[in-house]
Amino acid sequence: KYQIIIIQTGSFDSDRSIIERRYSDFERLHADLLKTFYDEIEDVPFPKKSLTGNFTEDIITERKLAFQDYLRLLYSMECIQTSRIFIDFLIRPEMEEAYSCLRGGQYPKSLEIFLQVVPLQEKLIKHRPILLVPTLCAILICHKDLDDSRSAYEFGERALLRLQNHPNHRYFMPLLEAMISLAYDLGKDFVSLQEKLEERKAKKGPRKAVTLKELVVREYVQ
Repeated sequence: KYQIIIIQTGSFDSDRSIIERRYSDFERLHADLLKTFYDEIEDVPFPKKSLTGNFTEDIITERKLAFQDYLRLLYSMECIQTSRIFIDFLIRPEMEEAYSCLRGGQYPKSLEIFLQVVPLQEKLIKHRPILLVPTLCAILICHKDLDDSRSAYEFGERALLRLQNHPNHRYFMPLLEAMISLAYDLGKDFVSLQEKLEERKAKKGPRKAVTLKELVVREYVQ
């Protein structure tokens, strides 16, 4: 496995993200990128396997440096940097594990993984911060089911902030309902949240209610 350390350039970044990927993961990434961005990456060199000596220290070091250059080149291209293919390569395995743990009721393990992934996901989706909403809501559910309403509410606020201009988003109403319940439990003012929910319900009309947890457990289902 190759260890990848991701930091935010241009400023001090204390939230380093560390992930591990196999050679086969890089091969799959390159093949997927070629299908969509052939013209952009046809000249980008991909580190090749040698026929012999694949596991010698020199070969491994050389390939590590080659993959470092490869990822830097990819990240320098905005169309690839912001693509679902590239983002999935960097976060999908961890996200799948976190959601699998959540569905299995392993909330402490799920929460641990989500909290490790969030800083990296934030770096990768600066162009579309709304993409972080499902993860923030998953963290809310973990905290809520671990009886930590205060932390659940804090992550719900972060999610609502990203949804304030997107009232039609599928997470908007279920999140409002969850936040009203949390605010009530915490003794916080929930009237403004209730008003937003009623206003949205009036515009949407009758619909089948979906809870936030029902939405969350559907994410990253293979």
